[in-house]
Amino acid sequence: MIEPRDPLLSVEALVTGYGNKQVLNSISVQVAPGEIVALIGHNGAGKSTLLKAIFGLLPIWQGKISFQGKVLRSAHPSQLRRQGVVYVPQGSRVFADFTVGENLEMGGLIISNQMRIQEGIERVLTLFPSLKSRWYQKAATLSGGEKQMLALATALILSPRLLLLDEPSLGLAPRILSQAFALIQQINADLNVAVLIVEQKVREVLKIAHYVYVLRNGRVSSSGTPARFDDTKLWQVYL
Repeated sequence: MIEPRDPLLSVEALVTGYGNKQVLNSISVQVAPGEIVALIGHNGAGKSTLLKAIFGLLPIWQGKISFQGKVLRSAHPSQLRRQGVVYVPQGSRVFADFTVGENLEMGGLIISNQMRIQEGIERVLTLFPSLKSRWYQKAATLSGGEKQMLALATALILSPRLLLLDEPSLGLAPRILSQAFALIQQINADLNVAVLIVEQKVREVLKIAHYVYVLRNGRVSSSGTPARFDDTKLWQVYL
């Protein structure tokens, strides 16, 4: 049973998968406006699959997904971006042969309002000032942390309402993990962007999350505020 939390995003009894293989088994989750919601659980539990289904990369076999009170039916990712949903997949995905500036400009390609694109670029450069000095630098030459920063910045050009993050800590050096999670928390607070985040660095993500869903075998096995998940509970989650 989903707790009533006045959702921005609502996923109800969702069933989907790849080809003939079912991965999600009647999953229901919610994200309220301005909230950071963490999805945790074993590898293969269905966390990334859920993000892909929300972003229109997988079909809805059963159930429904609603955003801002409207049911999404076979929405294309470009349509979702226009509606305020953006997705940052695993692996710091950037255009390696493009410069930092070109990557940021690509973030606004789906809209024709040049002023809005420029405003978005200026906004993210305020949030990520180190990217400004690297404007003409090829993205391929950035460090893993810098590529992740660029991927996040590009996603934020359009002022999204909901940010879907798939393991943003993947490949980051341990010394910058805390910086990465602090940055996500800052994006959430300063830009009022709701975040649905898949993350294996569980203790770190629980420090910034407002609500948590635990996935097991394509189902929600438990949920609640981070305070519910002490070390004993986490140990049980990953048994």
